[in-house]
Amino acid sequence: MEHCVSAALRAALVMALLAPATSRSANAEERPAIVVTPGSEQTYRAAVQRFADLSFFPGAERAAAFQRALAEALEFSSVFRVIDAEAFLGPAVTASLDDPPPVCSDWTQIGADALIEGELRVDASERSAEFRVWDTARCRRLLRKRYRESGVGDASIVARRIADDVVEAFTGVHGVSATEIAFVSNRSGSSEIYVMDADGSHPRAATANSSLNNFPSWSPNGDSILYTSYRSGNRPMLFISTRGQGRPGPVLRDGDSGRPQYRGVFDPTGDRIAVVLSAGGAAEVYTVRPGGRGLRRLTNNRVIDIAPTWSPDGKQIAFVSDRSGSPQVYVMDADGKNLRRLTYDGSYNTHPAWSPDGKWIAYESRIEGQFDIWLIDPDGNVNVPLVFHPRNDESPSWAPDGTKVAFSSTRRGRPDIYIIDLSGENLRRLTRDAGSNTSPAWGPYPR
Repeated sequence: MEHCVSAALRAALVMALLAPATSRSANAEERPAIVVTPGSEQTYRAAVQRFADLSFFPGAERAAAFQRALAEALEFSSVFRVIDAEAFLGPAVTASLDDPPPVCSDWTQIGADALIEGELRVDASERSAEFRVWDTARCRRLLRKRYRESGVGDASIVARRIADDVVEAFTGVHGVSATEIAFVSNRSGSSEIYVMDADGSHPRAATANSSLNNFPSWSPNGDSILYTSYRSGNRPMLFISTRGQGRPGPVLRDGDSGRPQYRGVFDPTGDRIAVVLSAGGAAEVYTVRPGGRGLRRLTNNRVIDIAPTWSPDGKQIAFVSDRSGSPQVYVMDADGKNLRRLTYDGSYNTHPAWSPDGKWIAYESRIEGQFDIWLIDPDGNVNVPLVFHPRNDESPSWAPDGTKVAFSSTRRGRPDIYIIDLSGENLRRLTRDAGSNTSPAWGPYPR
């Protein structure tokens, strides 16, 4: 039976849990882990008109499909609930964006907090969408904007960008429906890196080398994916796949001495990469410039140090080490100084992921034989489970707005990619009926 923490992490502290003294250091015994039970998120109600189609050859189905895509993207945010057009008192179709303001009482009477109206234009070489967003309670226009795209491909891309703008207009934080998630799948027979839209649609392969590929990690600008592959010499090496101006191929061109390269993650600027290299048989954390210059060792132990993740300001790195006898999460400065242990509850904690706002580190913890996703603050004072399930939940990755977490789970047998709100609500399965799917990496905002 599944249990989700049913509210966001922002309410009063309710209880302190002390782990057994045998599992803690002296410092840990002095500071209990605090578990919080937060409150609910605000949900707005939106009325989405069918956009007027001003194309040379207008089509009712094109406008209807765009309306559905926009409504789905708004619902994906978990911020908005879309009102059925059958309930509208005002116009179901936008007449003109140059018209006077709407009759806001027509919309507030049906419970709408937001009204979205717009116009579409599609021709042989370009599509565009212009829209207005109204706060109906104050009868105030919050936004008017136009998107123009070359080609006549999938119009849902524009619909997602509009939805993310609407989310920002009401919450101050940009939505994430137009972002992407990289992941690992063996659906083609070998473990390749794939990319899909944030809602699970349009999966496509990013690698096709018929080797073992794992641990995708995005560059901050979203143009490149860093990953580990056995494609060369049957040993793990770091490679970059790019769709922009970056240089694809091996990462450590100038700094590779033949050592196994297990994992890499870009820092927030893209100027440094935290990498895990084998040193004398042990895995250690280093930093390096893209291309292999400036290699610097940060950890130096006979134990395993792996799974680095950067703080959003680039000043700290969390990682996993078994120096205490079992895998635990540690934090150090980006130069390797001021190292400290972060997790004390649980005998096996791994795969940390720092939230975009810096307030939380998600990680996987083995509880009663299976892995669950937990959240801990960087000071180690607050520790809370995000979701429980009898099957394994692993490899957390944050949405760029910090409101959702992607992870892999075996709750339906084979591993698939899921997302869940930070509140522990709105669990959604993204992959299905296509092999085993693991290691999600949520990409940055599109640029």
